Amino acid sequence: MAKTFAYIRVSTREQKEDRQIDALKDYKVDEIVVEKASGKNFIGREQYLLMKSKMRENDLLIIHSIDRLGRNYKQICAEWESLTKAGIDIQVLDMPILNTRENKNGLTGELICDIVLKLLGYVAERERDLIRERQREGIESAKKRGVVKFGRPKAEIPDTFKKAYKLYKAGSLTLKEAMAMTGMPKSTFYDYVKRISKSSSSC
Repeated sequence: MAKTFAYIRVSTREQKEDRQIDALKDYKVDEIVVEKASGKNFIGREQYLLMKSKMRENDLLIIHSIDRLGRNYKQICAEWESLTKAGIDIQVLDMPILNTRENKNGLTGELICDIVLKLLGYVAERERDLIRERQREGIESAKKRGVVKFGRPKAEIPDTFKKAYKLYKAGSLTLKEAMAMTGMPKSTFYDYVKRISKSSSSC
């Protein structure tokens, strides 16, 4: 008997999956799979791979948007083809035309999905090329004006860090206490330590 799976992915642990789950309320789903992982590649996406291993011909996979299958359209198209070749239907909620179960008009339905998918891939690739071209032109223009440094300027070191670091250096606080005082993540705290140490040594 065919089953319906829903795959929900958020890129970071801080992101919430509620919106994607709410979108399923009108669908009868046998199994909802939630994963918190980057779409950069499928390495480490254990829940997705486990779900895929359980899926059989005529099963249905529901995803909220096409980018849940991957980060770039080359990867998305490859995964789409892998699923459909195995006889698995796919339904994309925010793009109803991408529904292989509804578009089963023989080759016509398959062709519609294929054209839409390829078009999305082309548009996304062109947009990335245009962004890179604008960046290159901007850098060249800046160089002509004598600009030699690029990138986002570093944020000012906050006073809370300076105070906590001063107390830590004086031995009044442990490193753990100094970090707690700033309320910063460890990575940010150590980044400021490196910056303040570097500026002190150059004086």
